[in-house]
Amino acid sequence: MRTSILAAVALLSAGAPIHGARPSSFHVISGSVPADRGPDGNSIFIDAPAGLILVDTGRHPDHAEKLLAYAKDRGRPIAAIVNTHWHLDHTTGNYDIRQAYPAAPVYATTAIEGGLVGFLGRNREQADKILADPKTPPERRAEILRGRSVIDNPDRLRPTIPITASGPMRIAGRKIDIHVAHFAATEADLWLYVPEERLAIAGDLVVDIVPFMDTACPDGWKKALSQIEAMPFVTLIPGHGAPMDKAQFLSWKRAFDVFVDCGRSTRPKAECIAGWKRDAASFIDPAHSEYVTEAADYYIDTRLRSSPEEQQKYCKPLGV
Repeated sequence: MRTSILAAVALLSAGAPIHGARPSSFHVISGSVPADRGPDGNSIFIDAPAGLILVDTGRHPDHAEKLLAYAKDRGRPIAAIVNTHWHLDHTTGNYDIRQAYPAAPVYATTAIEGGLVGFLGRNREQADKILADPKTPPERRAEILRGRSVIDNPDRLRPTIPITASGPMRIAGRKIDIHVAHFAATEADLWLYVPEERLAIAGDLVVDIVPFMDTACPDGWKKALSQIEAMPFVTLIPGHGAPMDKAQFLSWKRAFDVFVDCGRSTRPKAECIAGWKRDAASFIDPAHSEYVTEAADYYIDTRLRSSPEEQQKYCKPLGV
């Protein structure tokens, strides 16, 4: 199920045109969600004095090619990479980008260390079983090998500049407010606020169709969403899905809170799933209706109604 959850994430946002128009100081590169392979998380470019800041790098080679093509079209180097979290649909492209721009530092938390000893280690075992199956299609095999290569070479995922605390930073010469959300969607997520743009970049703290709780601590996640709410942003870029305004974010946050509370209650599971699909209806495209039902059901069982020990698994440090 873990493979289907992160491998079928919808990415619905669209980047702005880059030809024939004056570029904005931030730009979203969209990914895709074909039926036969995994997704790419949103990638966001931010203009900076030293070049381009790239937030999240996706999973697939063709997504990385789009990122490199944008930088080439702009005539500006990618001067820094920021990873909001370690999930491979947001970090696998680090390697491709740094092959082209080896001097670009990677800013991220060190939560990848816990991921390597736990979640990613289990994923590698699952990948080996899929690769051993002669019925695995060549395209799927190539994707799995790419992911396994990253896990086997974890320096591609590790930050070169670790971030351990919230505060303003200058990245590639531009001031960015960096926020560390402890024990939320992962052990430590980053979300960004760009004051001049009134822009929030939330990573997987906001995912339009359904919150991806595979490595989540719901209480820390709720706290992080409240901190984002307190910011005076006009635009929020989620980890997956189209950009949101403040009202849309608040609608999504309310749906999240209700879903978590219902999932932890003794109410019928089907009622909680139906409630999410009703409350978050404006964020769920028809093509993913069945997926949302499956994912919500899975997260209630594994994160919200599992044993007390399992529920707290991602609410404490891993790998220590």
